[in-house]
Amino acid sequence: MPKDQSLACRMDQRRRLALIVYPGFKTLEATGPLSVLGYASRHLADAGYAGGYDITIAAPHVGHIPSDTAMSLEATQDLEGFDAPDTVLIAGAARIEEVLCAQRALVAWCRANGPRFKRCAAFCTASFLLAEAGLLDGQRAATHWNYVDRLRRRFPRVDVDADAIFVQAGRFWTSAGVTAAIDLTLAFVEQDYGRDIALAVAQDMVMYLKRPGGQSQFSTLLTGQMSGTPGMNEMLTWMSERLDQPLTLNDIAKERGMSIRSLTRAFTAEFGASPMAMLEGLRCERAKVLLLDTELPLKTLAYRAGFRSDEQMRKAFRRRFSLSPSDYRARFATSGTKQD
Repeated sequence: MPKDQSLACRMDQRRRLALIVYPGFKTLEATGPLSVLGYASRHLADAGYAGGYDITIAAPHVGHIPSDTAMSLEATQDLEGFDAPDTVLIAGAARIEEVLCAQRALVAWCRANGPRFKRCAAFCTASFLLAEAGLLDGQRAATHWNYVDRLRRRFPRVDVDADAIFVQAGRFWTSAGVTAAIDLTLAFVEQDYGRDIALAVAQDMVMYLKRPGGQSQFSTLLTGQMSGTPGMNEMLTWMSERLDQPLTLNDIAKERGMSIRSLTRAFTAEFGASPMAMLEGLRCERAKVLLLDTELPLKTLAYRAGFRSDEQMRKAFRRRFSLSPSDYRARFATSGTKQD
């Protein structure tokens, strides 16, 4: 039984949810969230609770809705006369500009129902649909990095965050690329039924409840893997596995079998940053995960991430994110993490 009595009551609440699709929607932005919600309902039932998600798949018309792959989904509800439930999820599309022209009824439905949405998630390029409906004016929003400039040009009144995995602006949530739809849906599960259920779902799907790199679309390790040679990538991995150790530049050079000067030159050529700057980036990302996923006080958390002190961690955060660690926790945590 959850210690929090209000959470215990929520565990027995059923939640109505609609997934909105249309021809050409991105498959994983529908099936990923549906899997998250299905696993959550199963874990609640296994624990003896009556809660879970009652899902309606809605589309401009009833029937088979083709995706961007060989898969299609069966929509049982058309949008005409459909009243939005508690939560609305909208899948994105690769050819989103074409969708905006072809699916005027969907945009009109969003415009008409948006003021009544209690909670709405637009996955990836579905942020274009909400923006076209005028629902994101003056709001911060996310989308896939490859569509950021297009979103900014078409909707200059939207404050586009080019780096965020997902963003909440009041009742409206927007996310980055396809797998970020799963991150966002896990955040909904955590909000609805608590961290334990969300963590169980993440374990089922063999993924992080809070991915390394926190809210960033590009972690230090991922960026290194994208740009570095195999040997240098192995070096980054070696560093990431030893963040809690007091690594020095000499330690890294010795492991790589290079002089400090040669190592620094190689890192700068590969990654555009020195070895110690990359190490600081890795430690900041470890700290971001701990800030969002634990209630550890800052001093303990800093040591876990490999910083010598909480002050050193605070300076690194200010330098990299223009936020203090406590500000980051307050801004992005989806559970009741303890703030300092």
